[in-house]
Amino acid sequence: MAYRNIAIIAHVDHGKTTLVDELLKADDNFDARVGIEERAMDSNAQEQERGITIYSKNTGITYKGNKINIVDTPGHADFGSEVERVLRTVDSVCLVVDAYEGPMPQTKFVLKKSLELGLHPIVVINKMDKPSARADWVVDQLFDLFVQLGASDEQLEHLNEPIYAIAREGKAWTDENPAQESITPLLDFVMEKVEEAPNDVSAPFKMQIANLGFDNFLGRLGIGRVYEGVVKVGQEVYITGNDGTERKGKITEVLTNNGLAKEKSETAEAGDIVTIAGIPDIFVGETVASESWAEPMPAITIDEPTLKMEFLVNNSPFAGKEGKFVTSRQIRERLEKELETNVWLKIDFDTGENYIVSGRWELHLSVLIETMRREGFELQVGAPVVIMHEENGQKMEPIEKVTVSVPSWVEGSVIAELWKRKWEMTNMVEENGVVNLEFKVPTRGLLGFKSEFTTMTKGEWILSSGFDEYAPYKWSIEKRTRGSMISMENGKTMAYSLFNLQERGTIFVQPATDIYEGMIIGESSKDQDLTVNATKNKKLTNVRASGSDEALKLTPPKIMSLEEAIDYISNDEYVEVTPESIRLRKKYLTETERKKNKKG
Repeated sequence: MAYRNIAIIAHVDHGKTTLVDELLKADDNFDARVGIEERAMDSNAQEQERGITIYSKNTGITYKGNKINIVDTPGHADFGSEVERVLRTVDSVCLVVDAYEGPMPQTKFVLKKSLELGLHPIVVINKMDKPSARADWVVDQLFDLFVQLGASDEQLEHLNEPIYAIAREGKAWTDENPAQESITPLLDFVMEKVEEAPNDVSAPFKMQIANLGFDNFLGRLGIGRVYEGVVKVGQEVYITGNDGTERKGKITEVLTNNGLAKEKSETAEAGDIVTIAGIPDIFVGETVASESWAEPMPAITIDEPTLKMEFLVNNSPFAGKEGKFVTSRQIRERLEKELETNVWLKIDFDTGENYIVSGRWELHLSVLIETMRREGFELQVGAPVVIMHEENGQKMEPIEKVTVSVPSWVEGSVIAELWKRKWEMTNMVEENGVVNLEFKVPTRGLLGFKSEFTTMTKGEWILSSGFDEYAPYKWSIEKRTRGSMISMENGKTMAYSLFNLQERGTIFVQPATDIYEGMIIGESSKDQDLTVNATKNKKLTNVRASGSDEALKLTPPKIMSLEEAIDYISNDEYVEVTPESIRLRKKYLTETERKKNKKG
């Protein structure tokens, strides 16, 4: 059988996973009676709720007697390292771009990696049904981006023959066949332009691990491409580690991709992307071969973490009331299990009962916290801190390239606020009342930014970012310009108290919410913390006065999501995470403790 391996890459929400749905329906073996769910590849609960792809996934379809392995990749920059790894397993990429937005910052990251690996991207301009679609402009922008990223003449060729698509309607076409009403023109283009994967089954077996999985029965799984030979169940193999050392192992299961299912197989041959089981300590980048003298594959680098957070046992007054797993031992065991498959993650367990967890970006870490929360864990996490590097004795920090779109009426105040956070503007274009701004920003300048920016622009903004480079450390950046509103009492919040407090800031809690001393119930309108009593009710008398006893009109509180809470807290605060609640609190609950530790 002939194999072709492609990855689908795109910016968030450009229609990548929807396109994969339609490709699955074009499988020669697809049963229309069974059908598939919308965004079928986003099988994780959080992926379905957030509408984004978090984990790269492999699928395979049979088209005209050929097998096409398809890798659906994350579009968010937080998971860019995973995209980079899986690109090593494919022969080409489908670059999906919105017909109006064009290439975005996160498109640049994965495209750059594709070009560096010598892959020839197939350009798919999606959402052509948009009234504002401007395909010619998008192609021009892509050409400029390809040239900027150092694309070769051969890699620029496919820009002259893009595929146009409306993925949600299952339509794709070329300039030569504009009347097509199915997705098959894209598959025909793949068959024509993507070379067959080398299929030398007579050579000794060799494959490289690009990703990890885990199965409760099979244990740790290695996912990768078979480059040479044939792998068989029960085969003795040699594993060359990333440090060059060699060890022996045995393949107990071979799984191949068929649609949405992984099917057990006795063998798999060169050119296919498969999953193997039986090697409990397998890791990304390692070469698995049938011969000890086999030349190891080129190393796959794993990007270093950029943020770290403190994970610890919940020790608030409400500890143990809502979670099933609440001890330090249980949290440690869960984090150790996460290390089995989450290759970006690094954890320092040598810090007592407070574990330092390092990951790529805020979303990467918040996905882990949310997963633990849904599993019944109760814990506290500290504010994210950027990890600095040192080069030639100089302190270096990560810099991101950020694109911001805001209404023209708020442009001036936005630029003034961003300048305070050391944002360096590189471009500004105004079009139809919308200003598109490009910046270079220290990662520290993005922490705690989104909630403040939302208030400033009344929610009318779009922001996308991607890692750009490491640069010399810039001076201090203030994460937040306003203080917290802190409860001074234990009890339930009263509508009367919240009504009086809402003039002094933004409230985070509803009336009749259980609170404790040191819990954060709102954001102060001033730049200092404010200690308040939200449990006080109005004293009743026999006297009634017209106007003063009217029904209280409370402004709806700002109920924070987990990401918003992590984004909000300062270094002296925690987010308390339980299966039922997300609370914000000070590290030191009493005013006396806070003053004492501030002096210390």
